[in-house]
Amino acid sequence: MGDIVLIGIRFALYADLMLIAGLAAFPMYALTQSERHAPEPMAAIWRAERWLCAAGLLLSLLGMGVLAASMQGVGLISLELQPFWDLVRETDVGMAWITRSAALLLALAASIWMTRRPATAAATLVAAGFVAVATLVWSGHAGATEGTAGTVHRVSDIAHMIAAAVWIGAIGAFHLLISPRRIREIPDGLRIAARSLDRFSLIGTICVLVIAGTGLINSQMIVGAENLGRSLGSPYGQLLVAKLVLFGLMLALAAANRWRLAPALAAAVSGTENESIDADPDRALAAMRKSLILEALAAFAILALVAWFGTLEPFAGTEPI
Repeated sequence: MGDIVLIGIRFALYADLMLIAGLAAFPMYALTQSERHAPEPMAAIWRAERWLCAAGLLLSLLGMGVLAASMQGVGLISLELQPFWDLVRETDVGMAWITRSAALLLALAASIWMTRRPATAAATLVAAGFVAVATLVWSGHAGATEGTAGTVHRVSDIAHMIAAAVWIGAIGAFHLLISPRRIREIPDGLRIAARSLDRFSLIGTICVLVIAGTGLINSQMIVGAENLGRSLGSPYGQLLVAKLVLFGLMLALAAANRWRLAPALAAAVSGTENESIDADPDRALAAMRKSLILEALAAFAILALVAWFGTLEPFAGTEPI
C-alpha cells in the first residue's frame, strides 16, 4: 500500500509541476506582447497557476513525508521530526526538496503579483517552474548515477523533463483557450487560438526532438543497448515499452493537430474555402478539443508510468547473464 501511495503522489507531483512550468512558458511563445498583458486570455492561465503552485507545495511536502516515514518504517502520522530533518539536510533528495519548495513559493508569489508587474512575474514564474521540474530528477534513477556519467544523466533528464513540461503545458493552455465558454468570452478568441496553435508547431517540434534524443541517452544510462532484450523481461522494461507506445500516440495526435485540425481552424477564422478542409468553426473547434483530450490522457498516462517505473530496478525479476 505504501508503494501505491508514493507512486500516486509522484504522479500528481509530476503532473502538477509540469503544468506549472508549461503553462507559464506558453504565453512567451504563443501570444503577442499585448495579449500577454491583457486580462483575457491570461486570466485563466494565471488563475490555474495559483492553484497549481499551492497544490505543488502540499504534494511536495506530502511526498517527502511519505518517503521519510517509509524509510523509518512507520506510518505518516507516526513520523518523527528529527529523522525527517536529517533526511532533508543530509541527502540529495532532501536538498532537491528544499530547492523545489523555494521555487514553488517564488512561483506562487509571482502568480499572485502578476497584475502589478506582468512581464517580471511571467519571467519569474517560468524560471521557478523550470527549476521545480528539474528537482524531480533527483527522485529518479538519474539522481542515483555517480560520477561524470551521473552529471550527463541528470543534465539529459532535466532537458527531457523540461521539454515534456512545455508540451504538456501547451496542451493545458489550449484546453483553456478553446473551452466552449472561454472561446466566446475572449476578444477575438478564435483568431488567437488559431495563431497560437500555429506558433506552437516549431516549439512542439523542438520538444519532440529533445524528448527523443534525451530519452535515448537516459535509456542508455539506465539499461544500455546491450541489455535491451533482457530488460524487456522485467516490469521496468515492459512499462518503458508502454511509455513508448503512448509517446507514439501523442506524436500521431500532434501530427493530426498540426497538419489537419489547425489548418481547418485557421481556414474557419479567415473564411477561406477549401474542398479538402472543413472550415466550419464549431466543427473545427470540436475536433480540436477531442484531439487535445486524447493527447492529454496519453500524456498523463505516460506520467503515471514514469512515476511507477521510477521506483523499479531495471532488471528486477530477470535472470542475470
